[in-house]
Amino acid sequence: MDIGMIGFAAALGLAGFGSAFGAGFAGQAAIGAWKKCFASNKPAPFLLVAFVGAPLTQTIYGFILMNQMLASGAGGYKLLGMGIFGGLAMGASAFAQGKAGAGAADAMGETGKGFVNYLMVLGVIETVALFAMVFLMGAL
Repeated sequence: MDIGMIGFAAALGLAGFGSAFGAGFAGQAAIGAWKKCFASNKPAPFLLVAFVGAPLTQTIYGFILMNQMLASGAGGYKLLGMGIFGGLAMGASAFAQGKAGAGAADAMGETGKGFVNYLMVLGVIETVALFAMVFLMGAL
């Protein structure tokens, strides 16, 4: 067995772990914000779902990187390193994005304002995952 095969799983798996945790953090905050809105008879903003779903894209980036790694024909420690460190970068981005999304959900639930500003912050965090994916694909 080629040790590089572990890298394929790492690219997708680590990105997926980060997405799951990030969506979990943002989801908890969105539920709490909705609860506060319901308790005070304010409209509950559906847009909070955008903050919950934002970390999921990093799983897609992990999948794209994994497929490019498979198609490259490379092997060994190169793929192992790319998969582990690329997956970690994408997973960390999703994790951080979920934490920021949690803050955004809380703030928007309370004020009903700032949606575009909050999305811009999430976009900056997302850029880390995109850079990791694109730069690693270039290294293949």
